[in-house]
Amino acid sequence: MEHNLTFKQQITNIRRGLKIISTFPKRSLLSNALAILIEAPMPFINVWLSARLLNELAGEREQGRLIFFAVLLVSINLATRLVSSAVNRWANYCTNRNFDIMQNVLSRKMLNVDYSDLENPEFQLEYSTILQHLQGMGYGLRNVFNTYTGLIRCVLQIGLSIAFTFSMFTFPVPADSPLAWLSSPLAIAGVFLILACNILLVPYINTKGGKIWVKASDVNNKEQRFSSFYLWSMLGFNERAKDIRVYDQRRMISKTSDAALVDVNIWKPFYKFAALHSLAAVIISSLANGLIYLYVALKAFAGAFGIGNIFQYVSAINQFGEGFNSLMNLIGDAYNNGSFLERCLVFLDTPGRIHQGSIPAEKHREGGHEIEFHNVSFKYPGTDKFAVKNLSLKLNVCQRLAVVGMNGSGKTTMVKLLTRLYDPTEGHITLNGIDIKKYNYEEYLDIFGIVFQDYTLMNFTLGENVAADIDYDENRAVEALEQAGFDKRLETMPYGLKTYLRKWFTEEGVEISGGEAQKIALARALYKDAPFIVLDEPTAALDPIAEHEIYTKFNDMVNHKTAIYISHRLSSCRFCDDIAVFHEGVLVQQGSHEMLITQEKGKYFELWSAQAQYYQ
Repeated sequence: MEHNLTFKQQITNIRRGLKIISTFPKRSLLSNALAILIEAPMPFINVWLSARLLNELAGEREQGRLIFFAVLLVSINLATRLVSSAVNRWANYCTNRNFDIMQNVLSRKMLNVDYSDLENPEFQLEYSTILQHLQGMGYGLRNVFNTYTGLIRCVLQIGLSIAFTFSMFTFPVPADSPLAWLSSPLAIAGVFLILACNILLVPYINTKGGKIWVKASDVNNKEQRFSSFYLWSMLGFNERAKDIRVYDQRRMISKTSDAALVDVNIWKPFYKFAALHSLAAVIISSLANGLIYLYVALKAFAGAFGIGNIFQYVSAINQFGEGFNSLMNLIGDAYNNGSFLERCLVFLDTPGRIHQGSIPAEKHREGGHEIEFHNVSFKYPGTDKFAVKNLSLKLNVCQRLAVVGMNGSGKTTMVKLLTRLYDPTEGHITLNGIDIKKYNYEEYLDIFGIVFQDYTLMNFTLGENVAADIDYDENRAVEALEQAGFDKRLETMPYGLKTYLRKWFTEEGVEISGGEAQKIALARALYKDAPFIVLDEPTAALDPIAEHEIYTKFNDMVNHKTAIYISHRLSSCRFCDDIAVFHEGVLVQQGSHEMLITQEKGKYFELWSAQAQYYQ
């Protein structure tokens, strides 16, 4: 992934990232900061007390002071370890879900983007890539959180190091000593120059070496996505378990996943590049530290300070170098993370292109609702072919309309346009004479109860699935299930409406068949009590008896609603007032069954005849 952001863009993105992190639970941010504030000073306290002990041992050796410093050292360490352990446990408890929260930030965006984006393969790939970078190499928002905690630690470590090292330059070497030049401005400047080389050059080399992991992240992303799919497949989830066993796909999965997991050669050049830079950084750091240690030792030898101070200054310089190196590495990581964070923020900034509108769309409007398509044409994004062409169709109040046609004829696309999952490429759709784009988007969707062909049920309770909410009217839910023909199955549910579907959350969850799931989906549409009900292949998974039951009760179920019934089974459409026949995106016929069946050259007669032979 190429890095082409300006410094200003980097800072802006990091600030935005920190702003997102700031929305995390406050106790998570506070506990991490508190843990660092307790842990970071401990090395310096130990160094200072140990230096006092060494000076005392090398000096007067006064027993009372020795005991005092020793007891103080042990007591502070014991107290700090106890407090630090408790705070760290609290921090771990508070932050153990931070990773889930980061993913939830992305997931919430996915819940609110336009449906057209969700059907866009490039958008899906972008989301998957961002998620994999977050999970794999820790880039994106995860790196920003590490920057937050790392910055606190580095600033505190550097500040304390300076405070503990400052006196090294203020203690003069006696003027009559041959080493008096060690206190000269030139010698001090030399020490600072060596220190600068160490704290600037080493992080630069490490950062440059770390850039390789930016490229490695893309490799890891592809590898992890590939291997994760097969690893999950091997778990044998219900949707794949039967095929895996019947077709013995286990061999294919095992071989392919093993190849993905065993191929470590792809990582060799990345580790080699990083290792060479790491080696160079270690050599430079060791030389610089050696020269500084020599300066401290010579100054102590000349009598500027005691032997305990050597330990204090060397340790403090080590801490300063580590702190500054960590800070530079932190900045380098943030810089390398820039393109990943930018990618994440661009994703979160994905605009909604569906016009929201402002006119209220009353769910229970006196006189009902009437919808009309006015010469509507539509192309899916990225295609040149019209999925629907010049569609003009009126849906009258309380009408029962069946929509039929071959696969790919435009039936489901018409429903997507009706429900504003997409907006027409040409023409417009009106609700009670007003363009549907002018209505409040959420309120407009509220007038539809739909059972899509590819409906989904959550692994929540039965009642929550019917109501699509955790708070619901139990009587309405039971009534909707009874209307959908689920009443007998409901009686066998161990906890009634509170029974979990499937065993994802509890072992007491129940498994349901495809036909039962379809009835629950139908009950969900009925529970919503919307003025329009759209059924896309609502009986595809039902047995003939259950299907006949649905047809018989259809009018009672929809009651005063306007119903659109999409089906491949033309025999199931005879109870509808009107039938719309689609072919290759065009409405080619419309009328009642009795009228259309007499048009022997029409598409409806062709479809009817093709199916009728199987029932003769």
